[in-house]
Amino acid sequence: MPRYGPPDAFELPRFAGPRTFMRLPHVRDLQDVDVAIVGIPTDGAVAYRSGARFGPEGIRSASVMLRNYNPLLRVDVVERLSLVDWGDVPTVPGSTSASLERSRAALAEVLATGVTTLCLGGDHTVLLAELRALAAVHGPLALIQFDSHHDLWDEYFGEKLFHGSVVRRAVEEGLVDAERSVQAGLRGSLSAAVDAEFPAQLEIDALTYEELAALGPGGFSARVRDRVGDGPCFLSFDIDFVDPAFAPGTGTPEVGGPSSREALTYVRSLAGLDFRGFDCVEVSPPYDPAGQTAFVAANACFEMLSLLALRR
Repeated sequence: MPRYGPPDAFELPRFAGPRTFMRLPHVRDLQDVDVAIVGIPTDGAVAYRSGARFGPEGIRSASVMLRNYNPLLRVDVVERLSLVDWGDVPTVPGSTSASLERSRAALAEVLATGVTTLCLGGDHTVLLAELRALAAVHGPLALIQFDSHHDLWDEYFGEKLFHGSVVRRAVEEGLVDAERSVQAGLRGSLSAAVDAEFPAQLEIDALTYEELAALGPGGFSARVRDRVGDGPCFLSFDIDFVDPAFAPGTGTPEVGGPSSREALTYVRSLAGLDFRGFDCVEVSPPYDPAGQTAFVAANACFEMLSLLALRR
């Protein structure tokens, strides 16, 4: 049996106890740990609505409703994995670059113990810190990105680092193997026609949501597997991948996307791939009055943990 897991809900009710992810123990000593949940509360690089700095807190609060067993993938996450909540990186208010360096350093220490991380953002720039830490261990990774935006702009108001440029920066730094990477769910109006050409220019396979919906989960799964192969990969789930009718609490919402059910089905379709890390980003609780966005995010995280559990 794994060493760490949540308390029994029949002994401690879900509304009681510390607000850790899935009510897991808050642990920094990572001996006998398989997966650490790490919060990265920063949102200084958003282009529109802020609030993602409160994302880790919101996702953790919603996650108390998660249970151990995934009936669709037929796996008990807690039986297969020793899980802890590591807590939050001490980010630096007002400095994205300093926050990313602190995050990279913290994640490097976690990864050095052999533990897999699932990070809770935070805006999408946290992906750069994660990939910097992971690539130092595994080399360039295939990126599977669920998102309504490709995040491949070069700059914004003269700034090279913001949440809309993070994937371009990762490719430039050699952290991502673009030829093995897939973006799914792209949609919405663009600043210019050339914006739609950015993924192809970098040799990333990019699917609009219309193309993704036409493929369906089975076709999408086959396309990803053909692209990614057996190599190491990273799954990044931007909550604005989900239609704002189901997940309104985000900084840059785009209508015309998948329902929460459809979004989770696409994540489950990736079972069997060699994931070395995960994140869920861009949840903004101030724009999530009923908490439904955080619930979608928490369940997406549970599906990611289930993917990892299936390989143990």
